Order: sequence, then C-alpha cells, then structure tokens
Amino acid sequence: MITQIQGKLIEKNPTNVVVDCGGVCYEINISMHTFSLLPERDFLKIYTHLQVKEDSHTLYGFMEKAERELFRLLISVSGIGTNIARTMLSSLTPKQIQQAIAVADVATIQSIKGIGAKTAQRVILDLKEKVLKVFGMDEVSDVLYNTSKEEALSALEVLGYARKQAEKVCNKIVGTTPDANVETIIKLALKSL
Repeated sequence: MITQIQGKLIEKNPTNVVVDCGGVCYEINISMHTFSLLPERDFLKIYTHLQVKEDSHTLYGFMEKAERELFRLLISVSGIGTNIARTMLSSLTPKQIQQAIAVADVATIQSIKGIGAKTAQRVILDLKEKVLKVFGMDEVSDVLYNTSKEEALSALEVLGYARKQAEKVCNKIVGTTPDANVETIIKLALKSL
C-alpha cells in the first residue's frame, strides 16, 4: 500500500493535488481541510490512503496522520464511502468530527451534506469507542466542553444571531481556548459577531 508520497507539487485544487515523484505524477484526492494546510512551496509530503476497486485505484491524501486515521475510521462504517468521508472532512475539521462522535452529537454529524439521521447515529454508534481510544480523548472533558459551546450557541441564537455564523465563531473560540466556560465563549463571540 502507498502510505505517503513526497515530491514536487505540480497542481493544487480544492479537491485534488498532483505530485511529481521522480517523473511519475500522482493525482491525489484531498479534503478542504487538507487543502487549507497545503504549503506554499513546491515540495510536498502527504500521507495517503489507497482505495483499490475493480475498475480503479484511487489515492486520498492528508497533511496530518490524524486526519488519515479518522478517514479510515469513517469509511469503515456501513453507508459511509470515500466521497462522503471526504465531504465530512471538508465540512468540519477532524477535531470537530472527533468531538461530535465522542459526545454523541448527532446534530453536528447530521449537519453535513449527505448525512441523514440514521447514518449519523450509525457513525456515532460504530466509532465512539474507537475515537476515544485512537485519539486518546477524555469523554468527560469533551462532554463539558461541548455543553459549554452548545449553551453559548443557544444564548447567541436567543440574542438574534444566525446559528451557522455563531457556530463558526464559537468553534474558533473553543479551538483556541478549549477550557473556556459558557460566559467566556459568549463574551468573545459577541466581540467577533
């Protein structure tokens, strides 16, 4: 299996990159998260997952090993193929997906295009234990963290802010200060909105 590729970055698009490895060019499908992490320079080292089917061999690339591991966990779930897994990693950051699975946040998983209620529940049911184990997450602290963010979001909605916009701001705040309580999240969010 091809686990990583390094070489000259020939082409860069939001959905794929082309990497030249000693004269052989590989087209590698990527998520928006990986696209945002691509370096500006020409040289690229990218972790890969090779999917072999009857009619094709497809490479998926990730700038972080943790994202590749999450991708592999996602495609192990019945009903989640590589395209849906890539859409999930393009819609939310790997950390957001891990936390949503860890705290059984069906609404966050279901907010991704192409994911229904049953699929979101199946993802959580199949992956919760694995995510907690593989990524070394502490379920209790993640539940508290998620509760603070959700309470802050509810308060911002009551104040008249759109949920999507408020959620983006809250996610940034919690990403930079994970220990923030509800009051702190709301204060910082009001400054950004």
